[in-house]
Amino acid sequence: MSATVEPTVVFVPGLRDHVADHWQTVLAQRLAEAGRAVRTVAPLAGERLRLDAHIAHLAATLAPLDGPVLLVAHSAGAITTVHWAARHRADVRGALLATPADLETPLPDGYPTPAELAEHGWTPVPRTRLPFPSILAASADDPSGTPERAAELAHSWGSRLVHLGAVGHLNPASGFGEWPQAEELIAILEGQPYSGASHGPDANALSGTPQIAAHSAATDAVFRNAYPPASGA
Repeated sequence: MSATVEPTVVFVPGLRDHVADHWQTVLAQRLAEAGRAVRTVAPLAGERLRLDAHIAHLAATLAPLDGPVLLVAHSAGAITTVHWAARHRADVRGALLATPADLETPLPDGYPTPAELAEHGWTPVPRTRLPFPSILAASADDPSGTPERAAELAHSWGSRLVHLGAVGHLNPASGFGEWPQAEELIAILEGQPYSGASHGPDANALSGTPQIAAHSAATDAVFRNAYPPASGA
């Protein structure tokens, strides 16, 4: 019965505060206005660097939801999602992991150090296959993680790897704002054709369909066989 229910889209931010022009905020608002069930894991008021607090906050956001969910995570939120999946279970139809921060190597100035992240439980990052379909969207010039590390994580997690090109850390500082490709990737995770239109000044650069189509047929077949769409979806 639940296989035909449209998943609630749950946005999992990184370590940031609420940012009105972040693509997660913009997309959550647009989906909600279109009638989609949407939830966002709110920023932590305290204990912001403690992994266990982030996992508990995500779990508390999911607990009252009735039916399947689809997770849309960015940066450290992707790492929170992977740690959460190692400890909890829910009806997760898929996860979009956008530019996950590489917390096991030094980050740019102003970010927590590897020692601080280890002290607060973030590392080591789980390397086990996720129990639900996932897409890892990687940037060619992310200051918070190299394409090679993104590919390594995608392989470990069983994620479909999508190369976005040079999009920085996919945040307002990198020009995002709008990120219309997110809706395409969400549609892929739901096993549905993307029927929306690209929005915003970056639409031509970020339509993303050529990159997705360029993946080998063998890779796509493996993904579909490992994670077949739910019946009726």
